Amino acid sequence: MLVEVDRERFVDTMKEQAEIGGTDGGGLHRLALSDEDKQIRDWFATQMKNEGLEITVDEFGNMFGYREGTDPDAGTVLVGSHLDSQPYGGIYDGAMGVVAALELVRTLNDESIETERPIEIVNWTNEEGSRFQPAMQGSGVWAGEHDIEKEYAKTDASGDVFEEELERIDYKGETPAEPQREYDSYLELHVEQGPYLEENDADVGIVTGIVGFTWGAITFHGEADHSGPTPMHYRSDALVAAADVITQIRRIPSTLGERTVGTTGYIDSQPNSINTIPEQVTFTWGFRDPDADVIEEARAQVLAEAEWAAEREGVDWDYEDRMWVDPVHFADRCVDAVARAAEQLSYDGMRIFSGAGHDATHTHKVMDTGMVFSVSENGKSHTEDEYTSWSDCYAAANTLANAAFKLTTE
Repeated sequence: MLVEVDRERFVDTMKEQAEIGGTDGGGLHRLALSDEDKQIRDWFATQMKNEGLEITVDEFGNMFGYREGTDPDAGTVLVGSHLDSQPYGGIYDGAMGVVAALELVRTLNDESIETERPIEIVNWTNEEGSRFQPAMQGSGVWAGEHDIEKEYAKTDASGDVFEEELERIDYKGETPAEPQREYDSYLELHVEQGPYLEENDADVGIVTGIVGFTWGAITFHGEADHSGPTPMHYRSDALVAAADVITQIRRIPSTLGERTVGTTGYIDSQPNSINTIPEQVTFTWGFRDPDADVIEEARAQVLAEAEWAAEREGVDWDYEDRMWVDPVHFADRCVDAVARAAEQLSYDGMRIFSGAGHDATHTHKVMDTGMVFSVSENGKSHTEDEYTSWSDCYAAANTLANAAFKLTTE
């Protein structure tokens, strides 16, 4: 038996959610625990209430909507993603997974279809990690990967405290942020955020796992001085040392693996004056790969490069590890459920490893997990230019619905 998501309603709902925090450039600016985040949470709660779901908000703000199954002892199938966005990001990233989960429930309700296993849909708190770090914060707390008190104490760039902001938007629930029932499996739909599906003319992605990654920051400490009278051999220029290492972060991946990527996404130079030699520079590294040994090697290489650069420029240095996530390999039964759904719907499915982190990274520690990818045009994401055609969105949503439905009957 196949289920079919209402295409017009699905698209209308996607457009409706995109209006909350929508930007003039056609994207989303809906940061975690912002006023816009509260608005979209209120909207989502209303949608779940309209479908008769039992709504729960846990103490970390994760939102759940529970639909009963015919077997009260059967493990629950969890489906969802996140509604927060990157600063001036796209309208699909994360949100489409939540809308697709909602449409799954709507479709079952429309057809009066009962499932053996219960279904629960979820909006995870702060997946993006753009305002409060780390990324995938809510699912990480829920899965026991992060200590909740430490995460409550995190602050954003303005000094606002996570727990206080959660209380301010009235989404600090009373339910403990941990699994409250037995779960069978988790499925998540997401835009690919890369070019591989489009390059291979695939309709949907059958995700087999998620890359691991290392994030960290390096700081060089030099000496500020006048940029005019100070001879070159007198200088301890922190920015020159940083520039050397940043260049290597770009080059290291090519020496390691086909899927290895490296990025410096943040840099802060002090005093940041055109007429002063930089005294202190902090910048970040980020490496990702499906192989944990490759990630560790990339980290080791960038720290070695930092030591050599400091010696060459006569500066001091230190570093901070900010995040480490092991690669994830999804359960065969969930991957197969997605593959079967795509085949039965006559979609051209492609098996693919995710190059970005998702909440599924943490849920797989609790239950069998799988993902569906939609095509990302030109591979763009985390930008207002992010785009997926409604046809590709619908194909992914239909695949998710049927894969989840299959898991409820196993």
